[in-house]
Amino acid sequence: MADTTDMQIGGRIKRLRRTRKLAQADLAVALGISASYLNLIEHNRRKVTVPLLFAIAGHFGVEPGELVDSDEGRLLGDLMEAFGDDIFADSDVTNLEIRDLAHANPAAARAILKLYDRYRLVAKSGGSPSAGGTAEPFHLATDAISDFLQESANHFPALETAAERIRADIDRSSENFEFGLHTYLLNVFGVDVRLASLPHGIARQFDARRNHLLVSDIQPAESGLFLVAHHLGQLAASAEIEAIIAGSSLPEGDAPVLAANVLAAYFAAALVMPYEPFLRACRDYRYDIERIGRRFGASFEQVCHRMTTLQRPGASGIPLHLVRTDIAGNISKRFSLSGIHIPRHSGACPRWNIYSAFLAPERINIQLSQMPDGQRYFCLARTIVKGDHRYNAPRRYMSIGLGCSIHHAKEMIYSDGMDLAGDSQMVPIGVGCRICPRLECGQRAHPPADHRFELDQTNRPENLYGRMI
Repeated sequence: MADTTDMQIGGRIKRLRRTRKLAQADLAVALGISASYLNLIEHNRRKVTVPLLFAIAGHFGVEPGELVDSDEGRLLGDLMEAFGDDIFADSDVTNLEIRDLAHANPAAARAILKLYDRYRLVAKSGGSPSAGGTAEPFHLATDAISDFLQESANHFPALETAAERIRADIDRSSENFEFGLHTYLLNVFGVDVRLASLPHGIARQFDARRNHLLVSDIQPAESGLFLVAHHLGQLAASAEIEAIIAGSSLPEGDAPVLAANVLAAYFAAALVMPYEPFLRACRDYRYDIERIGRRFGASFEQVCHRMTTLQRPGASGIPLHLVRTDIAGNISKRFSLSGIHIPRHSGACPRWNIYSAFLAPERINIQLSQMPDGQRYFCLARTIVKGDHRYNAPRRYMSIGLGCSIHHAKEMIYSDGMDLAGDSQMVPIGVGCRICPRLECGQRAHPPADHRFELDQTNRPENLYGRMI
């Protein structure tokens, strides 16, 4: 059978193999190919035939289409975004050349992105890049964590296993999960959980002298529960967390510390929302976020996060993307298994519903989105409010976006009554103005990187950037 062209899925196969802790030679034996051939595949130096594609998908318990959606698409999007910067305005680099770089030389492409990240740091700070061995700047650490989660498909089997083991002990000892969680911490670690009036801005505090875990009494109930589960993760899953970080390619400096916090939060979510019951609820309730949150005592944001982790072989959920932004357009969380590209260095397209959600606070906003390459996505967004439960407390408003490929939209309750096959409800969006080819867009904030102005002295368009050549 002919090779499947444009299926450079090496990065995805490598991630799955490492997640399952499989040696390259062992996977090669299971697939009936040589280790050297598998090595070439993982480095995108050999195409994958259709039979081999299905064999790999079957071995890992995933859909073949999930393998095809490799990280080259995200890499290409990041490169396009970087080359859209003004510093490349006179370089005459074409989109085709950028695409060739991403597919033919992904290692070099990632090196360019790392260099570009450093350039942005220097340009903003007016300083110089940190020398080898010094601490990584914090924003680079957060980018590294986003890449780390993306490479791991936001799924960590070791933490799932640890959370399931402890959840079983808690459930056997008490009918009330919160009471059982507190009892487990006291009996196993000697930690006494108490509500307390803590200083402003402190959600949780550990009193090591008394071995008291103090939780702010003005936190929402679901946040308080999650904070306690997070602390338990730091104690009960420390070995698993350290092993995951040790096996990663995270840079030195702030990144490992931040990763440990993120992985403890992953454990907390797995403890509060156990994998199998949570996946079953997602399927039974068709991803009704608020109903599922009610079932597990979790917040809207916590449920959305947990939905993105359902990647267990043979028992996976919908491949989703998640993005969180504030009202100024700053993206603080990004993860994508749906295939949609979320900007790395800038805000997303203003046509995306994560921004229009701010116009209808705390209501679900639905959008059928089409990217310039023709790919279609089903996206939902809702604002959330963060802040203390006290009078006159300052509030922070953020928007959470969750979505999937249009092919999975029917599995979500929010798609009921929508015309998923037609064009009438489809909203054209892009990644960012500088790399978006939609010249007719009235919301364009920047000119495309590879176009010049054509000013007409007799006709004034609504948007100057809509008249480009």
